[in-house]
Amino acid sequence: MPRLFRAGRCAALLLSACATPAAAQPQSSAASVTLSELSVVGAAAADASSGETRGSLSVPSVDRQRAALAGTVGSVAFVDAATLQDRYANTLRDVLKDVPGVYVQERYGQELRLSVRGSGIARAFHLRGIELLQDGIPLNLADGSGDFYQVDPLALRSVEVYKGGNALTFGATTMGGAVNVVTPTAYTALAPNILRVDGGSFGTIREQAQMSRIDGPLDVLVNATLTNSDGFRAHEAQATKNFNVNIGYRIAPDIETRFYLGTYLTDQKLPGTLTLGQSLTTPTLANPAAITGNQSRKVETERIANRTSFLLDVGKLDVDTWAIHKSLYHPIFQAIDQDGWTYGISPHWAGTFDLGGFRDDVVLGLRAFAGQNSALQFVNVRGQRGAQTLNSLQSASSVEAYGENRFWFLPDVALMTGAKAFSSNRTFSDKGGLPGNPRPRFADVTYEGLNPKVGLLWQPRPDIQVFGDVVRSRDVPDFSDLVQQNLLSTTFVPLRAQRAWTYEAGARGRFGRLAFDVTLYRSDLRDELINFATNPGLNIPAATFNTPRSVHQGVEAAVTLDLVRDLAGTGDGFSLTQIWTHNDFRFVGDPVFGNNRIAGIPADVLRTVLSYRHPSGFHVAPSLDWVPQGAFADHANTLRVPGYALLGVEAGIDFADGVALFVDARNLTNARYVSDIAVVANAAATAGGAGALAAFYPGSGRSVFGGIRAAF
Repeated sequence: MPRLFRAGRCAALLLSACATPAAAQPQSSAASVTLSELSVVGAAAADASSGETRGSLSVPSVDRQRAALAGTVGSVAFVDAATLQDRYANTLRDVLKDVPGVYVQERYGQELRLSVRGSGIARAFHLRGIELLQDGIPLNLADGSGDFYQVDPLALRSVEVYKGGNALTFGATTMGGAVNVVTPTAYTALAPNILRVDGGSFGTIREQAQMSRIDGPLDVLVNATLTNSDGFRAHEAQATKNFNVNIGYRIAPDIETRFYLGTYLTDQKLPGTLTLGQSLTTPTLANPAAITGNQSRKVETERIANRTSFLLDVGKLDVDTWAIHKSLYHPIFQAIDQDGWTYGISPHWAGTFDLGGFRDDVVLGLRAFAGQNSALQFVNVRGQRGAQTLNSLQSASSVEAYGENRFWFLPDVALMTGAKAFSSNRTFSDKGGLPGNPRPRFADVTYEGLNPKVGLLWQPRPDIQVFGDVVRSRDVPDFSDLVQQNLLSTTFVPLRAQRAWTYEAGARGRFGRLAFDVTLYRSDLRDELINFATNPGLNIPAATFNTPRSVHQGVEAAVTLDLVRDLAGTGDGFSLTQIWTHNDFRFVGDPVFGNNRIAGIPADVLRTVLSYRHPSGFHVAPSLDWVPQGAFADHANTLRVPGYALLGVEAGIDFADGVALFVDARNLTNARYVSDIAVVANAAATAGGAGALAAFYPGSGRSVFGGIRAAF
């Protein structure tokens, strides 16, 4: 612990040194960042307008959220959830599909692959390498792992995407960055009452209700969403129940406290993986092992969090506390039975100083969080617990100190410096005492480090920014990496933390009818955490290893052009959006894989959207999602899945009385394609050849969804 505090003092000294002006012109008020146009990340966001003007001390208005994000020196994106209200949004893919650089694909139900810049590139389950936050407070468990089930797209007000080290403002310095989903308060809600029903293909039906009220210093919002679906494939039925409550109270003019309460219930049947041939010919099948083992995932999560905000003479102090309880019953190759708690506290201060006539923006924060997870395993007897095979306890804790400084040494140029010091512990206790596992075992590993960041932000015009930065990241292994399954037993593998230097440069903003957001980046990695599935057909967890050197580089680009205005009347128009994510992820001199591509994610992902919107409320947007060449299925690069193109169209009408009707037709040509892969080491070495490898998740076929929404 003393080493951590010494590192924190070093970080503070670094910030102070960079905040000292050397030689500059006095700062004018024009340097204030007010780039509302930065919300343009795709067709849907191009005409986003919340119409909301109020916020509160603990949760600012959406316009202020957008403006604060725009001040980040690095690649970021903003999604106003007002644009989702007249669309079918079922998963995080529907929320983030127009954000360049974010690769998100559905496996089945709510299970996704979410990767930013190759984070967790070969992880075939759950989330790694990205910090998932709700209202700035972590949703990840204490070991850094995460799930998507408690994120309800219909219970969001905005989404902020901080790519890579640009998430330092929250204390996150993983290579993938952070995704912060912001829920509405009674002040920022789009309406006091919202009722919605939607559904369609695959037996999908969803009901949502939201109500909010303000009574003097008290504000309350309640949101509930119930979803049932049979799924595209056999053995894919899913039922979810999500409840969110947001309660704020203004204690004094300069003090506000806000409680976040949530319960999230998921019961999901698992269809498993198929061979490549099956995925392209009979994609609705389930893996036979998934049926005989009645494989499923039942998750019950309860979350309580609080933010208390203090408006000070200089800046604002937010103190966050949270506790998450998660219970998981997950019969796959064995019946996994886990129950655990995560809890934490994080004070966070942000303020602006005048240093000799120059503006200086400072963020300082601490985070301390910990948790324990009882991890049991049993023989899977058709989805029920058989003989016990593992009795273990997983404990994780972290302490972090971070800071970020943005010093405007010219009216339109800012120098950004920052650093994070951390210490993270992982402890695994196998209690033994079982017939196949008689001897107790204990393992303990601690990861420590200092992650610095430096960058420049140039704002040549009020609505254009140019930036460049260099940042250090570290990804600490979670228990899914450290606790691995072999043919004999469960073992603890003391992996090293993944380290990377990332260099990025980009520009964003609007010039006339053209809105753009373009970033080029390169990450040089050491000890990257690489996964491969040991038996994907049976859903045996992947093995994880450290590859000595690797590189991730690519392009993240979104361009929107207003093609025609006032075509059929005043205020209507067409816009064309092109989103391109280029991924070049490779081993570098690996002892086994040489300079091969790291498998799991395709090199190019493109999305084209042509949108028309009329002031009467009618809108239509045909789209093309195109992957020219599919991803490799193995690190040996012996097997690649085919590319694909998916045609879709969204349409709807928003009436003046708050009622909206919408329809969303997907994969209109009923294309057969692979949406995701359980990556293996070498497909050619599979028993029976590559054709027998069951490692593929087929994408959904043609589907149509529609709904009605009333806001009043």
